[in-house]
Amino acid sequence: MRKQSLSRTCAALAAVTSLALAATACGGTTKEDVENEDAAAATAGKADPDAPTKKGLTVGFLPKQVNNPYFTVADKGGEKALKELGSDYKEVGPSSGTDTAGQVSYVNTLTQQQVDAMAVSAQDPGALCTALKQAMKNGVKVVTYDSDTNPECRNAFVSQASADALGRTQVRLLAEQIGNKGEIAILSAAQTATNQNAWIEIMKDELKDPKYKDIELVEVAYGDDDAQKSFQQTQGLLQEHPGLKGIISPTTVGIKAAAQYLSGSKYKGKVKLTGLGTPNDMRKYVKNGTVEAFELWDPAKLGELAARTAVALASGQITGKEGETFEAGAMGEYTIGKDGVIDLGEPTVFDAENIDRYDF
Repeated sequence: MRKQSLSRTCAALAAVTSLALAATACGGTTKEDVENEDAAAATAGKADPDAPTKKGLTVGFLPKQVNNPYFTVADKGGEKALKELGSDYKEVGPSSGTDTAGQVSYVNTLTQQQVDAMAVSAQDPGALCTALKQAMKNGVKVVTYDSDTNPECRNAFVSQASADALGRTQVRLLAEQIGNKGEIAILSAAQTATNQNAWIEIMKDELKDPKYKDIELVEVAYGDDDAQKSFQQTQGLLQEHPGLKGIISPTTVGIKAAAQYLSGSKYKGKVKLTGLGTPNDMRKYVKNGTVEAFELWDPAKLGELAARTAVALASGQITGKEGETFEAGAMGEYTIGKDGVIDLGEPTVFDAENIDRYDF
């Protein structure tokens, strides 16, 4: 599979493994009923890779949270791709990153509006399942991006990169910065966030490696992708753990808030911070010495690939089965992996040397 990567990718990435969440029943009366229903949904129709790309489709984007800078960039990428493909874009979503009931309501609204496809970043792996299954039953193609549902509740998942790569490389970045020794903490988003939890489990697994024997994970805190709460959680971590040497924040809102706190405190340059952030959010903190290096993928490309996947599904070019391939414009050809997962590519490390080359 060809994937365009940004210029500087993480060194020594672990072998890519797709984010495959445990498939749990989201509806139905018996396990057999659910399995039969899911199998029917997964095999409905047959892929025709040579089918023409349909125009005039409507694709609804439902991010975890509207007006979140990360999702603004991602969804703009989707909007641009849909315009190029001759289809229509619309965005709906809750103002809070933890309003799962709101997300369910928006899924139902998009279904009632008879959109052709929807791209959803799920706040919770199971909460949207009933609504998403109903959408698929009504002929709506469902793509998740950024944060997945249970696999049976959508047609395909566009992953930022493999969960394994993202989880392990964040640990490696911080370990290098603290000299493989000391107490560390994780500042996450919501406790139910699928992607966050997958990465954190892999971080914990990475820390079992004997080379990290002198590193201790003392706490996982949750800022709910809220800037003020994340700022306060950073302050609380440092008060609770005065010997803390580093923080990993695998969320763009969290890492920015943590950097803001650290840059104005006595801990600036002493407590290391890394995680997932955008260059535009983090530039000043890299330049003033608060942050050495962090990583991310290009969110605009993530949104673009989600849009192109949605159109390919609605056009019948793919169904979401493992092994199917499709063309994603200038991004190249992508192959669908296990459980309908499509990996965007490898994350990029940003530091003082290269950060000015990026604008998102």
